Amino acid sequence: MSVSFLDAFTEVAASQDLPCRSYAPELFFAESPSDVEYAKSLCTTCPLQAECLAGALERAEPWGVWGGQLFVQGVVVPRKRPRGRPRKSDTVTAA
Repeated sequence: MSVSFLDAFTEVAASQDLPCRSYAPELFFAESPSDVEYAKSLCTTCPLQAECLAGALERAEPWGVWGGQLFVQGVVVPRKRPRGRPRKSDTVTAA
C-alpha cells in the first residue's frame, strides 16, 4: 500500500462508514456471481473507490473485489463465471 492511500483511507475511514468495513469481508471474496456483483455495486458509492483500485493494482491483488472491480488470478475481469461448464447456449458455435 502506498502512503497516500493509507493517509486517505485513515482520514475517510474515521469519518464515514465504508462498504468494506460495514459488510462482512467474505462478501468481497465470494464464490457466488450474484454476491460478487453486489459487492461491486457497494463500491460505487465509496469515496475511496479510485484509491482502492489503484492500491489493488499496485499490490497486484490476486483475488476479490477491489475498488468496484473483480480480480481473478491477478487480472481484472468483468464478471465472475459460475462454477462448472458453461451452458451450451452460452458457447459460440462454429459455422
